[in-house]
Amino acid sequence: MELFGDPAIWLPWTFAALMGVSILIYVVLDGFDLGVGLLFPLATPDEKDRMIASIGPFWDANETWLVLAVGLLLVAFPVAHGTILTALYLPVAMMLTGLILRGVAFEFRVKAPTSHKERWNWAFFTGSAMTSVAQGFMLGMYIMGLEYTWATFGFALVTAAFLTVGYSFIGACWLILKTEDRLQIKAVEWAKGGKWGVILGIAAISLATPLTSSRIWEKWTSWPSMLYLSPLPILSLICIFGIWWLLQRMPAKNDRYSLLPFVLATTLFVLAFLGMAYSFYPYVVPEQLTIYEAASAPESLFIILIGTCFVLPAILLYTALAYTIFRGKARDLRYD
Repeated sequence: MELFGDPAIWLPWTFAALMGVSILIYVVLDGFDLGVGLLFPLATPDEKDRMIASIGPFWDANETWLVLAVGLLLVAFPVAHGTILTALYLPVAMMLTGLILRGVAFEFRVKAPTSHKERWNWAFFTGSAMTSVAQGFMLGMYIMGLEYTWATFGFALVTAAFLTVGYSFIGACWLILKTEDRLQIKAVEWAKGGKWGVILGIAAISLATPLTSSRIWEKWTSWPSMLYLSPLPILSLICIFGIWWLLQRMPAKNDRYSLLPFVLATTLFVLAFLGMAYSFYPYVVPEQLTIYEAASAPESLFIILIGTCFVLPAILLYTALAYTIFRGKARDLRYD
């Protein structure tokens, strides 16, 4: 362990990085399939079947990243796990209820009698909405330091709305990639409307985060930090312009550029996440606990790291395998 320097420093940092990457991958991957569920009321029955087919091979595996992120928080930062989940108990319960409802509705809508199918469609939408709203509310409360006041509660509601629209946007971008004909045209229109939720949400979080802490304000406004950080807003503006430019020209002939809106939306999410990670580091509980204070003993972390070295590649492998095998346009989802 001494080969890498002080394990009390690099082990907490490593697990914080792994947890952050897991959360980021979850937000992008489960974000688009939650977004597809949020768009359900805008589609016809046949279009809903094709939308389900576009996420069918992936949605269950996408949620693995949430399990991994929460698991890493529990075993690597148990004190922070207790603090965060205690403060966010109700939205976490709401999120889990939504995820369960989505899973049940996903399976039952195909197997239920035709007369009951629409009810399960609404259940799938409701589960997607509950999960998205709960995650957005938790994000807002985390940014505000997990303190419940009227101001922080209001900000959390705003982030809940913006994240929900953001998920619908990345879901629409996914449908542009995975569908064709009339549904693809609709997905372009949905993405045109949804992009404003992403832009306004990122702007609100970017403006609010430095105001929550003088430490964060200093990190973003001091020199030469401003110079080093300038690529984040510049690249974000380029992505926003690129998304706007592409959506004005889609769907394109021969399905050109259909991948690019999803790539740019993903890049925008990544850039926003990097900005947040920079703002809050080294704290795992904003302005209360650093990753070094909340971490388990180095000996425990080292043992957990060995296990992670086996689990993480397996998750990456089957995720990559699923997206490789089921690449291309979505077809009918069959259970026979």
